[in-house]
Amino acid sequence: MSELEAVPPCRFVTVSIVCPTFGGREPVASIRPGEPVRIRTADRFGEASDIVDDLPGALRQTRADPVVGPLFVVGAHPGDTLAVHLADLTPAAREGPTAAASAFGPIVETAVGVPDSPWRAGRYAIDRRQRAVRSGARASRYQVDLSLAPMLGTVGVAPAAGQVLATNVAGMHGGNLDLGFLRAGATLFLQSNVEGALLAVGAGRARRGDRGIVQVPMEVLLLVDVIATQTPWPRLETDTDLMSIGVADSLESAYHVGSDDLVRHVGELTGLRLLDAGRLVSRTAGVHVGNPGGGNHSVVVGIDKSVLGTAVAYNGAHTRLRAIAQAGTR
Repeated sequence: MSELEAVPPCRFVTVSIVCPTFGGREPVASIRPGEPVRIRTADRFGEASDIVDDLPGALRQTRADPVVGPLFVVGAHPGDTLAVHLADLTPAAREGPTAAASAFGPIVETAVGVPDSPWRAGRYAIDRRQRAVRSGARASRYQVDLSLAPMLGTVGVAPAAGQVLATNVAGMHGGNLDLGFLRAGATLFLQSNVEGALLAVGAGRARRGDRGIVQVPMEVLLLVDVIATQTPWPRLETDTDLMSIGVADSLESAYHVGSDDLVRHVGELTGLRLLDAGRLVSRTAGVHVGNPGGGNHSVVVGIDKSVLGTAVAYNGAHTRLRAIAQAGTR
């Protein structure tokens, strides 16, 4: 269903309007498959300079990650799959805030001190030239440079059945997936539930561990494609890996959802029966935790694409979008 070859990669759509939900919003712009889209996201705290000293105040201003959009994708109908290729991610600030509370999970609970204790906040310096995130300690002179690894925490479309969901909620529509794999060069596949899909993105991170994040406004360049097939759960493809993203109210359930979807996807691509596809996945898959605290949890289950032989996911949408993005940035 792709018409990418007919779309010259030269016109850019720039969008900066933010909203707090997926669903329940009118589109702010229309985009076509293969059309480069530039977006500037904001961090959760509205880029407040006093975040360390007044974290509760910043949190009162915005209860969820602001996302940019929604964007009406021409040609996307309910039941189609929307391929979202992240061509480039560049931090748009020299420092990024980070926050911690016991509700964020066991690692942060230990760091904060006691359950239900107040939020803690800090700042991380971002050096784009050195590609480093400078981590310091609030009570000592300890400092270390971590590698800069820009990503998006939240990418989604309007949910099904007219639902309106806060941007900090993950689900079949995408949303707050918070996966380190959502970096430049990756393609996320989501099922369109409404006309135009109504895509929105946000929650830039300078880097992310398996729990902690460094928030930062982000300059985003993305392209989309529309494929006439269904995608029951969010899926992700890079140059080397194919992944399924399970979302549920427990990590165990999210792991089972992601595993089941990947097995079925591999079976469809290779023609293997489910038992054989399951054997292949169980012996080659890697599992990574996305969002392990607060609301729904996300777990990504992925395999190296080399085990798929000549099988190609989504008619090669990832490769096509990546080629267009690379040609347009030369």
